[in-house]
Amino acid sequence: MTRGRGTLTALHLLLVWATMAAAVPVLGFGVVVTGWSGGSGATVLLFLLAVPLTVGLLATAGIPARTVVPLCDSAPGRLGWAVLVFALGTLGVLAGVGAYGGDVDLGSAGTRVALTGVPYAVVAAFFVPGRWVRLGAVAALAAGVVYGGFVGPAQAQQRRHAAEVARYREHPELLYVIATPSGMRGARAVVGPASFSIEYHSVQQDGYVALTVRRPLTPTPRCPEFLGKDATCTVDTDGDMRVIDGIPGGTRDITLTRRHRDAEVQVSSKSLDAPGLRRLLDTLHPLSDKELEGLMREKVIDEGF
Repeated sequence: MTRGRGTLTALHLLLVWATMAAAVPVLGFGVVVTGWSGGSGATVLLFLLAVPLTVGLLATAGIPARTVVPLCDSAPGRLGWAVLVFALGTLGVLAGVGAYGGDVDLGSAGTRVALTGVPYAVVAAFFVPGRWVRLGAVAALAAGVVYGGFVGPAQAQQRRHAAEVARYREHPELLYVIATPSGMRGARAVVGPASFSIEYHSVQQDGYVALTVRRPLTPTPRCPEFLGKDATCTVDTDGDMRVIDGIPGGTRDITLTRRHRDAEVQVSSKSLDAPGLRRLLDTLHPLSDKELEGLMREKVIDEGF
């Protein structure tokens, strides 16, 4: 390809890009506004009027390329070329819209407007009888597919994951857990603005341990004024409060409450005794990134109010 022919080809592709980067956003905006205000009938009418005008504008943009694009050498050929470029390029734009709807980052509003003309320029490049031009079009197409189909979605997933972690860690002073009790697993966790709770269930579903970390309800752990008929409450010398509530059938629900820094920690169980719960409270530690990742991966953590 000679230098003059190469320059003309570059100008041709630039003209196609500029034409469609200006026309397609206007067409898309018109479709949205018409569909919202006039319904489907008005939208169809707009398509019937705007699409032929856009194709005609694209065919006009192909006139300077008569010497580098064989199809543009005649009026019928240019019209056919314009229809193909518009149809195939629009498929690329729709793919971009789908990727953007999937949270793929396509830059600022100005960048996204500029990108609307790229699929049409890439399609137009395939009609230029030059190996390097077509190889460039293939490279651009491949780059778009890789970014829109793989890299972009992966980055979007990372952003969503980072935002979710940030929401869970909004109140780190409450994010404390205990060592997972033997034979149990984390079954449900709830992060709220004033509390964090997690339940550990045994694999056989015959026991559980519940941990709640919240903002203190009283300056120091204090037995409630009213207890159930079979309930007892004591506060030991270390400040731990123990409530034992008898349940019909001989089962006891034991709850231990302890002050930890600026939070109140409460652990309860029907299957463990008080010494066992005390040992669990002694393992209290901040929720690590690995532990949070595990709860998120197993989909047992959620936000509460």
